Amino acid sequence: MKSGVTNNQTAAAQKRQFTGEVTSVVENKTIHVVIQLRKLHPVYRKQYWQSKKYAVHDERNEAKVGDTVVFEECHPLSKTKRWRLLSITKKSV
Repeated sequence: MKSGVTNNQTAAAQKRQFTGEVTSVVENKTIHVVIQLRKLHPVYRKQYWQSKKYAVHDERNEAKVGDTVVFEECHPLSKTKRWRLLSITKKSV
C-alpha cells in the first residue's frame, strides 16, 4: 500500500495560500478577509467575479481594514477559523 504523500514535509509544504483584502476586524485576533475570483461560465463562456469571505487568525492584531494580506490554511482554531495570517503586503491609508 503506497500513500500519495511520502513524508510530513511534503504535506506541510502544500498548504493553500490566498491574497485578499481585510473587510472587518471582528474581535481580538480575528479578521475577515475577502478574496475575488474571476471565473468563466462553462456554457456561455462569460467571465464573472465571485467573492468569498474567510475568517483569519491574526495573532498580533496588526491588520487593519483595507490592508492587503496573505494567509494560509492551518488546523481548526475555532468553529469558522481555519486560516492564519502570514504577512501584510500593502497597508491601507
